[in-house]
Amino acid sequence: MPELPEVETIVRDLRPRLTGRRIVRAALSHADVLRGITARRLAGRLKGAEIADVTRRAKHAVIVTSAGRLVIQPGMTGSLMVHDAPLSREDARYAVLRAPLDDGAELVYRDVRRLGTILLLDDAAWREYDAALGPEPLDPAFTAAAFARSLGRSRQAIKKVLMDQRYVVGVGNIYANEALFAAGIDPSRAATTLSTQEYGNLFAEVRRILKAAIRSKGTTFRDYRTGTGERGAFQFALHAYGREGEPCVRCGTRLTGTHDIDGRITVFCHRCQA
Repeated sequence: MPELPEVETIVRDLRPRLTGRRIVRAALSHADVLRGITARRLAGRLKGAEIADVTRRAKHAVIVTSAGRLVIQPGMTGSLMVHDAPLSREDARYAVLRAPLDDGAELVYRDVRRLGTILLLDDAAWREYDAALGPEPLDPAFTAAAFARSLGRSRQAIKKVLMDQRYVVGVGNIYANEALFAAGIDPSRAATTLSTQEYGNLFAEVRRILKAAIRSKGTTFRDYRTGTGERGAFQFALHAYGREGEPCVRCGTRLTGTHDIDGRITVFCHRCQA
């Protein structure tokens, strides 16, 4: 699913289009993406709501409205954008949430397989939801030492811990593969076994790679699109993910792929990540 760079890109695209706008009405085509609220109640609360801001928390786009925070986590086939023209038949077919705005545009959450989630949270519910999430890896106040303390508590494989949103948010399978490759760390090692220096290297690579991916507007293999409908470009800079069986860019060793660590594809170099 979209990770931190993809959601951050969407948010940056949507913020100037949505801030200060009013939602004229809202309609849901399917309720299976909703959590904790019915389609009828969501539509009723959003009708006439004013949008104050658009932010990101972890892998969630957060639209701050006078009716509460509309929290959308796009699934693997989800996209969130503002349309100025009428929707095409294809877009309309998979539009889960449609919210016309007071300037004539329309906010649309489209999700082919409906793997994403939508919540509408008041202040108290948002504080509880936010508190269950780990720190933001790009927060200037988040340090390598704090990163090591957070992840180093677990005996699970470092790759699995790096993707666990309770320890640090926003990193999914693509960027975990890339960061561990860049830091030269075996993804199957227990998080408790990494040294302070290794955590420092991994922290630096996580931040570097996430920032680079944001500059490239994220990674598109198939469905992901930015908030303006463009494809991301970071897939052209990947050194590990998606390159199983290809030569390592450092040593030429054939990269290995396994599903044994966490059930997802892990691509790594036996030599460089020993």
